[in-house]
Amino acid sequence: MSGRAPRIMSICGSLRRESVNRLALEIAARAAADAGAEIDAAEPDAIAFPLYNQDDEDASGIPGKVLEFRERMKKADGFLIACPEYNASITAALKNAIDWASRPRDGEAPLECFRGKTAGLVAASPGRLGGIRGLPETRRILSGIGVHVVATDFALSGADKALESADPQALEGLARVGRTVAEITHAIVNHER
Repeated sequence: MSGRAPRIMSICGSLRRESVNRLALEIAARAAADAGAEIDAAEPDAIAFPLYNQDDEDASGIPGKVLEFRERMKKADGFLIACPEYNASITAALKNAIDWASRPRDGEAPLECFRGKTAGLVAASPGRLGGIRGLPETRRILSGIGVHVVATDFALSGADKALESADPQALEGLARVGRTVAEITHAIVNHER
């Protein structure tokens, strides 16, 4: 890729260190890096924030850990997000992180962590559905706050076995999301005004 390399932040909606979603996200992020993107991989506990409550924010402000995460998000041009499905929806940890990052702050543009950025979504589950039911919910939330969610997403069923055996179709499905986000984000950040 010529021009500036896009900065992609990878975020896993599971707090588990050994989550199949984290493993799936790493595959997508490697493909994005191979396609020329710079990757900022969020740590497993990066979104382990206190539950958002405006009374707490009013009393104590935004926690330091949230502010650090927001700064990383603001520097990113796009995101790769692993969206584990809990009870047919998005995880509480991921939704809570989005809620904290969307809070208005003096000196920032509205939704500065999100607006105009790209995102690619993956999900993985040992089950038959692969976490697919959480993807549309995550897409809806992100689209509603100004993120351009790429049409290419991937839900990996039987993820534990597919990842252990390095199933070629599984690896390609995850890699395709990473490449797509890298390519689209590159085109956006290098578009001449």
